Amino acid sequence: MLEQVTLDKMRTLKLTGMLEGLTHIEQSQALQTLSFTERLSLLVDQEVLHRENKRLARLLKQAKLRYPQAMVEDINYEHKRAVSPEQLKCLTTGQWLIKHQNILLLGPTGIGKTYLACACAQRACQMGFNTRYYRLSKLFEAIRIAKADGSYSRLTSQLLKVQCLVIDDWGIDPITPERRADLLEIIDDSYDQRSIIIASQLPIEHWHDYVGDHTIADAIIDRIIHQAMQFILKGESLRKILDPS
Repeated sequence: MLEQVTLDKMRTLKLTGMLEGLTHIEQSQALQTLSFTERLSLLVDQEVLHRENKRLARLLKQAKLRYPQAMVEDINYEHKRAVSPEQLKCLTTGQWLIKHQNILLLGPTGIGKTYLACACAQRACQMGFNTRYYRLSKLFEAIRIAKADGSYSRLTSQLLKVQCLVIDDWGIDPITPERRADLLEIIDDSYDQRSIIIASQLPIEHWHDYVGDHTIADAIIDRIIHQAMQFILKGESLRKILDPS
């Protein structure tokens, strides 16, 4: 039985994973036959796994994904979205995050754009990237409130720390001149520094009209689509398939 003082020291050092591993080894006769080096290796692995799981839980909580359980590996490839499994599987590598590439998920309502966006964001969290999900209208509202209560600088600082920003429902709510300027600031700060995932029903050729101001629209759209991976999703609504009534 381990001395209580040793267990207390491990708790003080916050070696929770190793502490759990020690308890498991003590309760397993098979593991007790391992050499000291083998047992130490198991304890280190347990500590690393514990910390990775804790970090992932923290990142997912901060991300506030609409579908926090969505994963790229769980995508239903049998549903015909006019996008090949090979194209979708390229998202699992996470190279787009390392290269600061954007992802554009375009298509009709119910096709699974938000789920795919959240699955990509889940991958970002797994890789240790700070991630945040917003519906575009909610992002604008957060900015409006922050400007009103004096916390705008804090909000912009938080957004600068986000390495993968998800903007859902792009193209639904109107963009006012003030919102236009706010959006340009966010996109410009992100350009070539972090990844943005955009889910939209609106085809890219209509984005200029949606943004409104030609000069600002050029600046915003050019920064978004530069080196972006575009996925044009088609097919029948998943909502109809899952709920045919």
